[in-house]
Amino acid sequence: MAAKAMKKSGAALEKLRADIKSGSPENVYIFYGEETYLRDRYLEELKALLVPEGFEEFNYHRLSGKGLTVQDLTEVVEAMPMMAQHTLTVVTDMDLFRLDEGQRGLLINLLGDFPEYGTLVFVYDVLPYKRDGKMKKLCAAIGDHAQEVEFCQQERDQLLRWMKRRFAAEGHDIDTATADHLLFTCGTLMTDLVPEIGKIAAYAKGERITVADINAVADPILDAQVFDMTNSITAGKYDDAARVLGDLLRMQTEPIVILAAVGKELRRLYTARMALDGGKDRLWLKQLWNMSSDYPAKLLMQAARKVDHEWCRTAVLRCQQLDRRMKSMSMADKQKEDELKLFLMELAGRR
Repeated sequence: MAAKAMKKSGAALEKLRADIKSGSPENVYIFYGEETYLRDRYLEELKALLVPEGFEEFNYHRLSGKGLTVQDLTEVVEAMPMMAQHTLTVVTDMDLFRLDEGQRGLLINLLGDFPEYGTLVFVYDVLPYKRDGKMKKLCAAIGDHAQEVEFCQQERDQLLRWMKRRFAAEGHDIDTATADHLLFTCGTLMTDLVPEIGKIAAYAKGERITVADINAVADPILDAQVFDMTNSITAGKYDDAARVLGDLLRMQTEPIVILAAVGKELRRLYTARMALDGGKDRLWLKQLWNMSSDYPAKLLMQAARKVDHEWCRTAVLRCQQLDRRMKSMSMADKQKEDELKLFLMELAGRR
């Protein structure tokens, strides 16, 4: 299902690229998804294509969807362009499937008789976008008259090429292995990678970006921090693990969120130990966890060699027990933090 959704998302994005390249955009788009960097980039390209510089006040309309009526929206999109051939209207977070029946009817009419000179983009930024299949007429109207474009995380090969271009623009180069480390450390969202690439490029002294450059200035995502924490425990370095936990708590990360990430990492570590015991390689592990590269699988296999099957099994069970206790009992934050620290000590002691 995930592969099918990604294929559909990729086809919609290719259609959008073709629309812009040909200078013939659709009248109505729906932009959604977590990759806001790409979304904003294509919004800017639509604006550059449709709105002449200096005439934004008359031909470029930005509206908040909260409280917006379809009557007001219709008035804006039907306004004729001034000194231009097109208008562009961007509406942010208008929940189309929460409109009452009368408003939905007006929207269906607008979509079915949209002015040729207008382009309307519904952007979902804070609100999620999901069709309500019970509203069949509205779904049909969207299917017939609007182009839905989901901006999801890009695949590894696309990200590697993109990162190389961004570092090259800053006068640096990055090899594939180091780029994989950056993706592991900072995640795979372009939105989050842009500032990290800027910091790393500014810090790096040599032309070639190194792992040390990344570790020196990049802000790691929670999964990477938790990996460092569990990896320190498997290596017998409890003080290092406690330091990572302390950093997370000082950043006011919820203990239950930390525990959930620890639980996920321990399950991954358990499967890595099972792979070693069963004679499987890191490619099997990569496929099992749907990893974009074998870099995190390689790190997991290295960590799993430091512990045995029983340690992994017990760690996963104890984590599940602590999770149930935290969720079922009324605990103050300080008590939850203490429970986490004791759990790490227990893991280190069992090792």
